[in-house]
Amino acid sequence: MGNELRFDGRVAIVTGAGQGLGRAHALLLASRGAKVVVNDLGGSATGGGKSSEAADKVVADIKAAGGEAVANYDSVEEGGKIVQAALDHFKRVDIIINNAGILRDSSFQKMTEQDWELIYRVHVLGAFRVTHAAWPHMRDAGFGRIIFTSSAAGLYGNFGQANYSTAKLGLVGLARTLAIEGAKKNVFANVIAPIAGSRLTETILPKEVTDALKPEYVSPLVAVLCHEESQENGGIFEVGGGFMSKLRWQRTEGARFKLGRNITPELVQRNWERITDFGKATFPEDITGATQPVMENLGTKSRGGNELIDVDEALGFEFPPITTSYDEKDLSLYALGVGAARDPLNPKELRFVYENHGDGFQALPSYAVVPAVNAVLKLVAEGKQAPGLNYGLDRVLHGEQYTELLRPLPPHAKLRHQGKVKDIFDKGKNALVVTDIRTFNAETGEELARNEMTLFVRGAGGWGGERGPASDINVPPERAPDAVVTEKTQENQALLYRLSGDWNPLHADPEFAGAFGFPKPILHGLCTYGHVVRHVLKTFRDSDGRFFKSIKVRFAESVFPGETLQTEMWKESDSRIIVRCKVLEREKVVISNAAIELHTELPKAAPAPKAAPAPKAEAAQASAAPVVPAAAQQGGPGSAEVFAAIGRYVQKHSELVGKVANVYHFKLSQPDSSWTLDLKNGQGSVTQGAVGKADCTLDLTDADFLAMTSGKADPQKLYFGGKLKVSGNVMASQKLNFLTKIDQKEVAEAPKAEAPHAADTAKSSGAGSAPAIFKALQERLAKSPELAAEVNALIQFKITAPESTWVVDLRSAPGSVTQGTQAGAAATLTLADEELLALAKGTAAQELYQRSKLRVDGEVRVAHRLGFLKNLV
Repeated sequence: MGNELRFDGRVAIVTGAGQGLGRAHALLLASRGAKVVVNDLGGSATGGGKSSEAADKVVADIKAAGGEAVANYDSVEEGGKIVQAALDHFKRVDIIINNAGILRDSSFQKMTEQDWELIYRVHVLGAFRVTHAAWPHMRDAGFGRIIFTSSAAGLYGNFGQANYSTAKLGLVGLARTLAIEGAKKNVFANVIAPIAGSRLTETILPKEVTDALKPEYVSPLVAVLCHEESQENGGIFEVGGGFMSKLRWQRTEGARFKLGRNITPELVQRNWERITDFGKATFPEDITGATQPVMENLGTKSRGGNELIDVDEALGFEFPPITTSYDEKDLSLYALGVGAARDPLNPKELRFVYENHGDGFQALPSYAVVPAVNAVLKLVAEGKQAPGLNYGLDRVLHGEQYTELLRPLPPHAKLRHQGKVKDIFDKGKNALVVTDIRTFNAETGEELARNEMTLFVRGAGGWGGERGPASDINVPPERAPDAVVTEKTQENQALLYRLSGDWNPLHADPEFAGAFGFPKPILHGLCTYGHVVRHVLKTFRDSDGRFFKSIKVRFAESVFPGETLQTEMWKESDSRIIVRCKVLEREKVVISNAAIELHTELPKAAPAPKAAPAPKAEAAQASAAPVVPAAAQQGGPGSAEVFAAIGRYVQKHSELVGKVANVYHFKLSQPDSSWTLDLKNGQGSVTQGAVGKADCTLDLTDADFLAMTSGKADPQKLYFGGKLKVSGNVMASQKLNFLTKIDQKEVAEAPKAEAPHAADTAKSSGAGSAPAIFKALQERLAKSPELAAEVNALIQFKITAPESTWVVDLRSAPGSVTQGTQAGAAATLTLADEELLALAKGTAAQELYQRSKLRVDGEVRVAHRLGFLKNLV
């Protein structure tokens, strides 16, 4: 656009132009060369009365300044007369600014039909009649600019303005449609939602505010939209007080339910978070974009499901890759867990447990199932279940398992596992969920193993879906087995096997097993699985694991440690063995429909493969340079030094605690860090990490934080520019002005290693949440000494990631908390720092225990008395 926007030769109609916004619009356009029809009925703010004085005064002001204008006193309900006045005096009409309006505010309960009708007639009907009369003239001329005046009340709603809000949002729909219809003829329509001091706002805003909200702050935006160079069409703009912004429609990505399934209110309720989550949003611009997901969904066909399993959501889902590793120690421990080397002088099985074996150390091939299954269980424990699978582990039984080795496992390796929900079958009352897991050498990319884990989900069927294979496979022939191996398991077999990673207390805790109806802990199904592989290798390949190719089994019954396994084998061919495993003491088949495939010759070593491309997420991590704080790149102080300086400032100015009285959480990104500024409790403090409940959370980049605290960036500009996000008590953020008073020289001279802290026990950024949690516990015990009597025990806490140890002595009131270790603890609780934080936030200890996130050594009852930790943060 040029240096000055002119309107020479253009004719503008401004309705309601006798005062406020309309007057400012008319004066500005006239000063830029436009000929203006100043329309104003001269009535009151509520629609009563009539006078020519207001319009005449604006015309006089325009003429006094050298402009051209004519007054018009018709109601906008007679829009044709207003347009005709323009044609009579100036022979054309180029610009329409629909500004006329009145108020009839009332609560909806007290609103009369007259209140409703008058607002509609002035705002909607009036705008329609003026625009409709000018429309053909603009089309014929090939030029037109139309402004409709909406309001924040129309966009967002406002108490006592149901009539006004309806009318103002109705104008948005009218403008958007005219923008479409007029586009080819260069007739554009836009909407403004202004806030300015006028007779319509003086009743709802304080006088000092209306005086500051000058109409002249709105008119420049209107002038730009009305200019012939503007190509803006169908836009919605908020404007006032020097602020100007364009709005757009936004909607969540939403939930899609494939057609053919029963869409119930309960299904909608279960998906409510997805329906309302703006984390993934779209911005439809027209009706085509609005209906696109609907039209796309019309071509879908549902596979069915219910409240426990949504087949459409779950089937085909790919889990995020998981990396694990193992070494000779892990392989040896697993082999011992499945009964290998029971005779330590047996050289054939000694090779599975002794890394320096003369014939070479071997991985027992069934170990290939362990890292894959543990990887999936780890995802489930972390809450990373496939979408659409809404059942808990209490409904799940390990139904079937298939494992295939593409080559013998090396003695140690770093693995990458990629899982996918392969099949889901409806078995009537119950369901089967099959997960395919491919295991790769993470360093070379070579595929090493394939696993298919079939879970039997109780009570999850019945949606009428595909039932899956109907006939049984791997059925033993009607003859005596070709070979039988009998082996008694040890009484502590489950305790030994669980060390390979399956920490389910069902296999170790008698109380837990009893709660599920078992007389004692049961043996892992995969432990029996490993025994069967050993028996077949011993019988047909002289215990040489390199000949193993694959195994497929169905788990039919539980085994108790100490029971005797009898593996029956039928040789179907040199490479295929049908297997069945029984428990002799109870004459129960525990593994059925099983087959093991063996190589007839030792497989040749595969050539060293090229490294496979890493998954996108890993590739992005590998290729991207490490994120370095902006200040560090330039050699300046970083956020840690700034927070250290803030901590010193707070210590010197303890009066801030009384003045500010809020807790702030700073979430910094690029790189990520978080800090808590407590100006509400004690003498005030600064702590790295999220400690306690924050009143106000500020989210911004590390660089913007440094710029803000050094005075190089205005917090308000960061906020309105979308670079600073404030949640919680937004007004509390206004009390942080003192941050700009921090002496930057002191920040620059701060020792690099110094980190701010809230307690002597949390002096480093790697202290985790434990110091703050146990400090809060000490304070709780001081206030509530009766808690000690409720527990009456000495408890040792062992915290990992990061590591720390704590002693909580609740044997007598008021109790005490100390860092370190102490002999004589009734129970030792081992858990990660993040799980301790979960306990302090209210997660039940039993839930962590069942998910194997909490280990209890000693008196288990203590784990049921950890309520004293609840809601510490």
